Amino acid sequence: MIGLTTEEKLQHFYDVSVANAKEEAEQAVKEYEQVLEASLEEHRQAQKRQMEMELQAESENAKRQVNKALSAEQLRIRRRLSRTQEQLKEKLFARVSEKMEAFRRTPEYVSYLERKIQSARAFAGADELTLTIGAGDAGLAERLSQAAGRPVQVAAEDFGGGLRAVIPSKNILMDSAFHSLIQGEREAFTFDGRILHG
Repeated sequence: MIGLTTEEKLQHFYDVSVANAKEEAEQAVKEYEQVLEASLEEHRQAQKRQMEMELQAESENAKRQVNKALSAEQLRIRRRLSRTQEQLKEKLFARVSEKMEAFRRTPEYVSYLERKIQSARAFAGADELTLTIGAGDAGLAERLSQAAGRPVQVAAEDFGGGLRAVIPSKNILMDSAFHSLIQGEREAFTFDGRILHG
């Protein structure tokens, strides 16, 4: 540097200054790029989290809507099934009532009543026994009284067939009236293959 002219020294100083300035500028640009890159990445992550939260919220909302719709549909199906089962139950027990009414017109029905009377007498033993048939069977009262060896009373209402026997001293009612039997079975009947007895 000693043998350099002022102009050369100035040129050298200029070159070194420009190189330093260039290096500092490049370093500043690099640091700025890093800051921008970090800021961009942070922004991307924030956007990603925001999108994930929105997606999660939408997903949960969609699930709630689906569950609500599903519950409403299940309720509608259960109601429809219940109505259909009730209709089928009505048809079934109407058919049972028809069969029992047809049975009342057969000679076997009188035999059935006589067996019921004998069972009631055996159960009552020496205790007082009241035997009652429904109004619809009034024509059988005399024959059944002979079979029973005691009077068989006729109720004011029709039992739909069958017999009621009462042992007053033991406060026992043996109810084999067809209306009672059908009503008991109707209440106990379910469509899942079981019969519910309380």
